[in-house]
Amino acid sequence: MSVTSLRLAPAAPGARIVGWGSSQPDQVVTNDDLAERANTDDQWIRDRTGIVSRRIADKDTLLVDLAVDAGAKAVADAGLSPSNIDTVLVANCTMLTQLPNAAAQVAYRIGVTAPGACDLNAACAGFCYGIGMASDLIRSGSAHNVLVIGAEKISDLVNWEDRSTAIIFADGAGAAVVTAAESAATVGIGPLVWGSAGDLAEAIKVVQPGNYLTQQGQTVFRWATTKIAPVALRAIELAGLTPADIDVFVPHQANLRIVDAIATRLCEAGARPDMRVARDVVHSGNTSAASIPLAVDHMRSAGEISRGDVLLLVGYGAGLGYAGQVVLCP
Repeated sequence: MSVTSLRLAPAAPGARIVGWGSSQPDQVVTNDDLAERANTDDQWIRDRTGIVSRRIADKDTLLVDLAVDAGAKAVADAGLSPSNIDTVLVANCTMLTQLPNAAAQVAYRIGVTAPGACDLNAACAGFCYGIGMASDLIRSGSAHNVLVIGAEKISDLVNWEDRSTAIIFADGAGAAVVTAAESAATVGIGPLVWGSAGDLAEAIKVVQPGNYLTQQGQTVFRWATTKIAPVALRAIELAGLTPADIDVFVPHQANLRIVDAIATRLCEAGARPDMRVARDVVHSGNTSAASIPLAVDHMRSAGEISRGDVLLLVGYGAGLGYAGQVVLCP
């Protein structure tokens, strides 16, 4: 009996990020703007979340619109043209329609021709999931240049009279272009650490009637502040580094208290006192899958991240799911 042998695509030694981009709505909503409607006040919001303001899209702006803007900026930042992109991944959990997906629409509007295009839903961990998938697609030879976008229009799912959610969530998109590393020495994306805690899936969910997002804040806070630091440390270990090698820590921007608690755990494990920590949540709110690339792009624009910096990305949230990896800034 003859054995059929199948040919595999040429593999790459690894992948690296070569461009970033982001997009936010123009409308800034302050804590005072929310105070009367959500029965709260500025100090109460700051004390519990660290958030001062957030960006909210108007009713005519779609998740796809934000994703297109961020994605096009990332492609330009990478020095590529849309024709160079062969795969588009859009991480999101707030598309109001299941069909069509966001990715194919985004690719078409950016000018990417006939790419592999799909959405992935890992909620607030979605961008890290997407970077991990893009890296593995490239390493296997299934893709060459992948556009990964985290985009959310969470305002469509917010009950603006529910202060447990109305004060936190916001809209936006962030993107990165992932391409093949020329050699092992130029690999810029470390191994993905990911997982989930499905026993706590009910802690963040969309409920009917109303199609509103709800969350058990204390449950999520306890889980994130105890379970995510070990994930971050494992991502560092798998990348062959130590906590002292990390220049910039960019966690999901869920809540400033959570961000600072995880950063403290990393410092206790050996991270440097001068490790820069993303605190974009203060003026962007929680944008779920968009929060990590938004924070990176904002820090780059502010000169807080430089070429060659070692970044630790860690996403966590609804599902409950988590993911993280170490990457090098282009």
